[in-house]
Amino acid sequence: MNVVNSGDTGFMIVCSALVLFMTPGLAFFYGGLVRSKNVVNTMMMSFAAMAIVAVQWVLFGYSIAFAPGSGSFAPVFGGFQWLGLHGVGLLPNPDYAATIPHQQFMIFQAMFAIITPALISGAIVERMKFKAYAVFILLWSTISYDLLAHWVWAMDGWLRGLGALDFAGGTVVHINAGVSALVAMLMLGPRKGFPHRVSPPHNVTLALLGGGMLWFGWFGFNAGSAGSAGSIATAAFVATNTSAGAAMLGWMLLDTFLKGKPTAVGAVTGAVAGLVAITPACGYVSPLSAIVIGLGVSAICYWALNQRIKWNMDDTLDAFSVHGVGGIFGAIITGVLASRLVNPAGADGLLFGNPSLLLIQLLAVAVTIVFSGTVTFVLLKLVDWTIGIRSGEAQESEGLDLVEHGEKAYHELI
Repeated sequence: MNVVNSGDTGFMIVCSALVLFMTPGLAFFYGGLVRSKNVVNTMMMSFAAMAIVAVQWVLFGYSIAFAPGSGSFAPVFGGFQWLGLHGVGLLPNPDYAATIPHQQFMIFQAMFAIITPALISGAIVERMKFKAYAVFILLWSTISYDLLAHWVWAMDGWLRGLGALDFAGGTVVHINAGVSALVAMLMLGPRKGFPHRVSPPHNVTLALLGGGMLWFGWFGFNAGSAGSAGSIATAAFVATNTSAGAAMLGWMLLDTFLKGKPTAVGAVTGAVAGLVAITPACGYVSPLSAIVIGLGVSAICYWALNQRIKWNMDDTLDAFSVHGVGGIFGAIITGVLASRLVNPAGADGLLFGNPSLLLIQLLAVAVTIVFSGTVTFVLLKLVDWTIGIRSGEAQESEGLDLVEHGEKAYHELI
């Protein structure tokens, strides 16, 4: 019988809180990058996920994602026996939480489920109806997130069974949200006046604060995915910080050489890209490999961001350019740089004599792209047919803070 370890439990409680802290961090990051008349609405899109998904996860989300499936459906769909957390108690579960309470594992995973749909908002802010967004993320979390989490992380998930590696959410979180962001952006269309009207960030300092909160919270995101305090958590922590630093450095160098100045928004965007790319690999790669990942993703995401500008794609806050592209790169490079010398429970990648892992990672990436994109398209069509997804031109001109919430972020002092 497994016994609760107080050290592991304390570690996971802190990590869970750190991951939740990332969602307000995302709100500040996104909020600082939009126009002042939309900052409340933008931040509310992140905070709304904290409410909607927190309840959804307890009622049925966790059961769909992690409960044992039945029969031939087991590899693709979890069971219903954990609805309302029935049977998810305070004793360890040997499959997922051998040294911590089962509910502790559940709430740690809840924080992942919360931030993932919030990431999508970066592509559709300043033009999507808030109630449509709320309905969409409830449906999307249930179908796209919960099912993909089962495929990749559940004991009987089919991608896990193939040997796909995703330590902390490269496919489940970042590719899933990034591809959905791209589809949502294309379906909504560009903002009024785009691309001729330039909309610079209204408050760069808020974006830097949010980026710092994300970096800080990401240690819980990645190190906590080890499930216990120990050597693998340490390896993930070190790789996370190293990749973020390397990516931020790479982005600043690119900005300097290509545009003459290292911008603050570019620097924090680079850091986030480095955090995204290391997420699937952090528990499987060395610190030197983390530097390679950070530098590599900064170059790729830098290109993707500038290319989408040339193509006049209104991915408002570059949710796809950073999370989608960065997640794809991170998942694929895991198949190259993963090493059992770092984590014996993982697998060796191409560089360590195992090309089959790279093929498996490519399959996981392709499956995620197709599944996530299809689900997002169908759900947004459904929501659009019922309540509509796009704000009107007059509402966009006035700003969604007043239109959707009756509030303003800033008031003149008299």
